[in-house]
Amino acid sequence: MNTATLAAPAAPAEAPRLAAGIAVGLAAASIGALYTVYARWGIAQGLHASDLTALRFGVAGLLMLPLLLHTLRQRREVLLGRWRLWLAVAALAGTPFGLLMFGALQFAPASHAAVFPFAAMSLAGLVLSALVLGDRLTPRKAVGIGIVLVGLVLLSGVEAGSFSGRALAGDAMFVAAGTLWAGFGILLRRHRLDPLLATAVISVSALLTYVPVYLAVEGTARLATASATVLWTEVLVQGAIAGAGTLFTYATMVRLLGPARAAVFPALAPGLAALMAWPVLGHVPTANETAGLVIVMAGLILAVTTSSRRTA
Repeated sequence: MNTATLAAPAAPAEAPRLAAGIAVGLAAASIGALYTVYARWGIAQGLHASDLTALRFGVAGLLMLPLLLHTLRQRREVLLGRWRLWLAVAALAGTPFGLLMFGALQFAPASHAAVFPFAAMSLAGLVLSALVLGDRLTPRKAVGIGIVLVGLVLLSGVEAGSFSGRALAGDAMFVAAGTLWAGFGILLRRHRLDPLLATAVISVSALLTYVPVYLAVEGTARLATASATVLWTEVLVQGAIAGAGTLFTYATMVRLLGPARAAVFPALAPGLAALMAWPVLGHVPTANETAGLVIVMAGLILAVTTSSRRTA
């Protein structure tokens, strides 16, 4: 029996998986857009980026803590037997990622935040998948990601004059954060990690590392003086929806699509945020933002619908 006969049924079987992966990817990008918009809204109400990060990590960690404790009681070997792997997962997508992303905003303009981390996620996901997992680096996939990057630049309105020495330091942090996130996807796929358990490990690790430092350095003065509407809205959006939801949907997407294709979906978040900002912040999407979103979507479709099967 030749290998072509064995491989033939794989294509039709992949269609439902691809459709499910795209649906989860759109959900993940929508969550990313939602927390971006409400982060801007919260900051306009007097909160700081560090406050929102603490809410994100703190609430998600508390929500996921029962699951982690249950796993420790019922399936201790799943965690303790692979503790080095789980530590790597927490390092790639937990506190270090958050510190790099939010820290970069202190150096680089917001327009750069819509390009560099997502460009790094896509490119690093593509390269690492080829090197580590043996995924095919097809011309169609590369062209699709190239189109995505063009759309991001148009959408963000990045100008040449914005590249100061200080901004370049922030851009390097954005690239490092995006690369860490891509590495997170590689680990998930290579070791077939459970998405929900990965979400719990990352969330609880961030709760135990970031939140105590935040409380010691920043305190709770701004959170205490925020209105109930602002505080509970951010608890819901940053903590419950984004804190846990972003990790879980991305991890599920990696399982369904693979890390290279999954890493493209976050690039939709800036464009979707421009649309969501209309009713929340009163920002009407510009022609460039609309065109950039359309171009990103076209590139994403081209990159995601290509075959992800490995080379022989």
